[in-house]
Amino acid sequence: MSASLELQLQTLPNTPGVYQYFDKNDVIIYVGKAKNLKKRVSSYFTKNHDSGKTRVLVKNIVRIKHIVVNTETDALLLENNLIKKYKPRYNVLLKDDKTYPWLCIKKERFPRIFLTRRVIKDGSEYYGPYTSVRTVRTLLDLIKELYPLRTCKYDLSMQNVNEGKYKVCLEYHLKNCKGPCENLQTEANYNNAIKEIRNIIKGNFKESLAKFNEIMLAFAAKMEFEEAQKIKEKLDRLNSYQAKSTIVNPSINNVDVFSIISDETHAYANFLKISNGSIIQSHTTEIKKKLDESDKELLELFIVEIRQRFNSLAPEIYVPFKVDLGDVVKVTIPKLGDKKRIVELSERNAKFYKLEQLKQVQIVDPDRHVKRIMAQMKKDLRLSVEPRHIECFDNSNIQGTNPVAACVVFKDGKPSKKDYRHYNIKTVVGPDDFGSMEEVVYRRYKRLLAEDQPLPQLIIVDGGKGQLSSGLKALERLGLRGKIAIIGIAKRLEEIYYPGDPVPLYLDKKSETLKITQYLRNEAHRFGITFHRNKRSKSAIQSELEQIPDVGKQTITTLLRKFKSAKRVKEATLDELKKEIGHARAMKVYGFYHSQKTK
Repeated sequence: MSASLELQLQTLPNTPGVYQYFDKNDVIIYVGKAKNLKKRVSSYFTKNHDSGKTRVLVKNIVRIKHIVVNTETDALLLENNLIKKYKPRYNVLLKDDKTYPWLCIKKERFPRIFLTRRVIKDGSEYYGPYTSVRTVRTLLDLIKELYPLRTCKYDLSMQNVNEGKYKVCLEYHLKNCKGPCENLQTEANYNNAIKEIRNIIKGNFKESLAKFNEIMLAFAAKMEFEEAQKIKEKLDRLNSYQAKSTIVNPSINNVDVFSIISDETHAYANFLKISNGSIIQSHTTEIKKKLDESDKELLELFIVEIRQRFNSLAPEIYVPFKVDLGDVVKVTIPKLGDKKRIVELSERNAKFYKLEQLKQVQIVDPDRHVKRIMAQMKKDLRLSVEPRHIECFDNSNIQGTNPVAACVVFKDGKPSKKDYRHYNIKTVVGPDDFGSMEEVVYRRYKRLLAEDQPLPQLIIVDGGKGQLSSGLKALERLGLRGKIAIIGIAKRLEEIYYPGDPVPLYLDKKSETLKITQYLRNEAHRFGITFHRNKRSKSAIQSELEQIPDVGKQTITTLLRKFKSAKRVKEATLDELKKEIGHARAMKVYGFYHSQKTK
């Protein structure tokens, strides 16, 4: 396996989607769907395949492309579209002209509702496609149980009905139809039923299901349990069916969809081509910024270049924001519905492509990855220099007992654990977080200055304005105010506080800057609380041993060095104690614990 393929496999997302394999001539040789892209695609290269065809396929794979979708059903439908369009060499299934089933509400007076595999553009409404014929038939059964509709193909025009051309059939006598062919049902009444049926098909069938539930209970009341069970099974299947797919929608035809996301140095743009209501092409690329170009400028360039490259003459494009392309093409910015979901799907593909590229850069060129992160943090936190060296402080105490502090150090965005430091609070009495913060910051940088060690570019204190002010006082005493940037991060809403600014900064919850800042804060808390627990535990052990009359600190230290805990000292035999601390002191320790037992 080539290095480029191995790198692609490492960075595939764990999401549903469709993958495409290309050979050395850049021709698609296989299209597949996956519930988890990473697991499925990796399995081709990690398993020993029994099939000779599969081994030949894997041998011919030179490049992999994938399209991320929302659900496994969407992946199934998109796979169907792509196989029909490209007819890959190694795909056997789905190459014929069969398509998935649709539900059609025919454009006619007293509309019929039926299953079809052909979408005819005659003004009729089509819903789907559905991945299961069984689901469509269940849906039709539900509709027929609730709403008596005609099934005949007669032309029920007003003239034909008034002239009495048709007579009611057996369906009317079976109460499956109300006889619109003889004017026994009004058009308004029939259309109200069609309106409710549209809601059922779209998935908004709460009220209709309640009616259906009444029918089931009525069967049960009549002791017709077999009929009631049939309806219950239909209800269960309907509850699990997915109403719509954004992958195929007959109302969206011959459209290009574009989206873009960016960071400080690069942008990632996606293109989806929709033809006859189906996504037939997807392309995502990375764009390197030369200057400080806006997303709007980059997207305009991308649209022009891609439409030329793929010879697209689509009269309309969907984009997430306004772009200027002249009068040649209609630009639509969808606000809701299926069109909006298509744009969101494009944005999702751009986002995943960005994540994959960043992972690949992290593996192949870690220095570029660090530079990008540092540049982003500099911008987000409004710093004058990149924060290559960051230190974060946190205090730990319980009602003022055993107060300690921790300092964690990150270099180039990663923990530098050899530089972590613990501090016992010496000058502060009681639960005083502000005083403790001032003491530990002062001690830390006084020592760094005395030892001529490099100072950080950024200090983070865990807490709000009070802790920040305390840290700032310590820097002022050392003459470092203004030379090192210092900020506070409050836990509740993740506010970032700056010296002298009462209004906090709120970072984007998904930003890498906030994630690294939170990682620093959490690491400082973890490191500090561990030290605090150990100190408290040790203190509790020593205080128990200190209660033994006439036993000094040296004896306690000797016992703990040997037995590790007060519990083991308590369980030790008299001979074991004598061996460590002599006869006289061993008698006192042994007598202390064992006289307590007999009390």
